[in-house]
Amino acid sequence: MHGGERLQGEVMVPTAKNAVLPMLAAAILPEGEVTLCRCPAIRDVDAMVDILTTLGCSVAWEGEDIRIRNQGLSHWEMPDALSHQIRSSIFLLGPILAKMRRATVSYPGGCEIGLRPIDLHLKGLRALGVRIMDEGGRLYCDGRNMHAGDVYFDYPSVGATENVMMASAMLKGTTVIHNAAREPEIVDLQGFINAMGGCVIGAGTQVIEVRGVEALHGTSYTPIPDRIAAGTLLCAGAMTGGSITLENASFYDLLPVTEKLKEMGCRVWGEGEKVMLDAPQRLRSFSQLQTQPHPGFPTDMQSPMMAAACVAEGTSVVIENVFENRFGQVADLCRMGADIRVNGRMAVIQGVKEMHGARVRARDLRGGAALVLAGLAAQGDTLIDQIALIDRGYPHLEETISALGGRMERVQVHEHEQTEVHDVTAAAP
Repeated sequence: MHGGERLQGEVMVPTAKNAVLPMLAAAILPEGEVTLCRCPAIRDVDAMVDILTTLGCSVAWEGEDIRIRNQGLSHWEMPDALSHQIRSSIFLLGPILAKMRRATVSYPGGCEIGLRPIDLHLKGLRALGVRIMDEGGRLYCDGRNMHAGDVYFDYPSVGATENVMMASAMLKGTTVIHNAAREPEIVDLQGFINAMGGCVIGAGTQVIEVRGVEALHGTSYTPIPDRIAAGTLLCAGAMTGGSITLENASFYDLLPVTEKLKEMGCRVWGEGEKVMLDAPQRLRSFSQLQTQPHPGFPTDMQSPMMAAACVAEGTSVVIENVFENRFGQVADLCRMGADIRVNGRMAVIQGVKEMHGARVRARDLRGGAALVLAGLAAQGDTLIDQIALIDRGYPHLEETISALGGRMERVQVHEHEQTEVHDVTAAAP
């Protein structure tokens, strides 16, 4: 990409990756067809579709919609190769147990941003009567004696909360989840389960009740907008001194991000399903940002916000409380001229007046997005290797940026010293 262009204009925010993935898993629960509307065309969604197909479901894209029929569901063992591609494969554990009363899975994959153990998923399922054996990295789960129950989480894990919600949707009696995660995607999953005839109440609070029903039915459902994609685009507008409008965006769900952007000197406001941003010529630093479970600042926005701090006037402090290894983007940002010093889970960013283009490498999904933002604000050309990681969460990002006036395109670069072809995000000179 060629940096230095002011972003302006209006673009549509995709539906939320982190809402669609658990819904694809939950789609195996009902009798009848499920349609998820406006699904993002990203690698994680494709991987989940492949897993569902391997399990025997009929899954088809129709435009932007995905139709799922589970009448052919016949397998309870998830394929290792596909499970290792995405962490969200673990979402299928609860629904498979609910339908088949047994499941075999390997430990999930995903970005290397920390340990991210699945012990809370397993604790929640054990509270529902599931027997789980770990043999050589594979989990053998016996759900023949599953029952409703009380589940308490030591930490409000989003994935574990969602897994228990799905696993208990058709269990006789009432399951109560204590210290539940409160993210908007949890509320949306409740809406989806209830649209299929379920009875879940309390999502968005620390206590969720799942009142089991005998059966669920098919439905058509549109997931919520992607607050992380929206926040990333707002940061892009802010870093380039831009003026942008996001359609299909929830201002309320973006509050932790918009408040920081206001602190940095931006005007940000919402009207209906639109969010608007006007940025100053140069951003101010923010005093401190600490990632926390919702309604705190989302860990997925830490990397993009760090990129914004790199070009802000003054010193900003970022503290990562959720994942222990989420500063992977720092070395590449510094290669582009940023001034960042890391001490454990704290990063101190001294803003610089100007960054410069460089060849860098995405090391995880959100860190890769931060490099895109830095490239948009930098002088000169930036090339980003391993963009497959960015594709896991941002559909057609180069098209979105180009629609706002940025100079960004996808190319393949042949290296003289290497025989393989690398995917690279770049821009025409």
